Amino acid sequence: MNRRLFVFLLLVTMVVGAAVAAQEQDSVCNGEQWLDDGGKHINAHGGGVLKYGDTYYWFGEHRTDHSFVTLVGVRCYASKDLINWRNCGVALSVVDEKGHDIERGCIIERPKVIYNKETGKFCMWFHLELKGRGYDAARYGVAVADRPEGPYEFLYSQRADAGKWPLEFGERELAVVDTLNEANYKKWWTPVWRKSVDEGLLVKRDFDSGQMSRDMTLFVDDDGKAYHIFSSEENLTLHIAELTDDYLHHTGRYTRVAPAGHNEAPALFKHNGTYWMITSGCTGWEPNEARLFSASSIWGPWTQHPNPCRGPLAEKTFGGQSTFILKLDDGRHIFMADIWHPRRLSDSRYIWLPISFEGSLPILQWRSTFQPLIDK
Repeated sequence: MNRRLFVFLLLVTMVVGAAVAAQEQDSVCNGEQWLDDGGKHINAHGGGVLKYGDTYYWFGEHRTDHSFVTLVGVRCYASKDLINWRNCGVALSVVDEKGHDIERGCIIERPKVIYNKETGKFCMWFHLELKGRGYDAARYGVAVADRPEGPYEFLYSQRADAGKWPLEFGERELAVVDTLNEANYKKWWTPVWRKSVDEGLLVKRDFDSGQMSRDMTLFVDDDGKAYHIFSSEENLTLHIAELTDDYLHHTGRYTRVAPAGHNEAPALFKHNGTYWMITSGCTGWEPNEARLFSASSIWGPWTQHPNPCRGPLAEKTFGGQSTFILKLDDGRHIFMADIWHPRRLSDSRYIWLPISFEGSLPILQWRSTFQPLIDK
């Protein structure tokens, strides 16, 4: 083939491909590739969505194909219809400064952004593991920006609520905690050990250094109070911690949910005065059955209910894992989940489903396609 003709045909193919990719979509296709305005699969895993003005902003982990650690940072995408997304670039970038908390090669997971009306700041929280330390740091990180798409300025990272006991630990509970000694439990996963975890064994262990903070989400209540919900105590117990009025720190008030229950991937919403939380079990990259909890107060007590999923692979959360629940302006909620592809993380897929109710309980009915602002 003539070289000029080959180049011409190649250019035509690229232009046509870009034009096809740029065509507006009319629905999300669960489990398929979701393309941005540049024709690339959206790279925003473990993420969450914030609406500001008339635009939705989707923040998530930028994942590469050949490394588990974070080499880029947190990406942001923008949309008017929750279907067609514009790539806004990297909202929070890792740095090359040796020893920095978010040095390239750290692990940033499950970023969430909320807007503080009083300060005018966009506040990003995320699970952070320090470079070269695996998952032993178990910190949360905080960053702020003046615009939803960033750039975000990293502020600090640390463990949670050092020197603070959970709200439910009164004199009787603290008396029991005082008798617990980790050295007495040589084997984990025994009934006796699980009982000690329920009673606060690991809370006591991490009391001075701060509680572990891993898989997480953020929730802003009707009164403007914000909360950080995260897996703690070696992923065995969920913690709900109240944030300060500027959404940048913990106040020191926190509670434990499902002690020793082994939950992660929390996603929380409120419906008719009841708080609902969907979580997953802890099985690494492999999907498992979703868990459902409810409470009349953010501080509990929390009650567990049966799996809310309905349809093919309901026992595996349709092959996904919860990450966030988005509230729409009309009061409806959208459940967001990731279908992880651990051998090629950048190609991990997404599931978005409307939350409906069956009797008094929320359910997730499988749909292969979904129009978020239209379908009910």
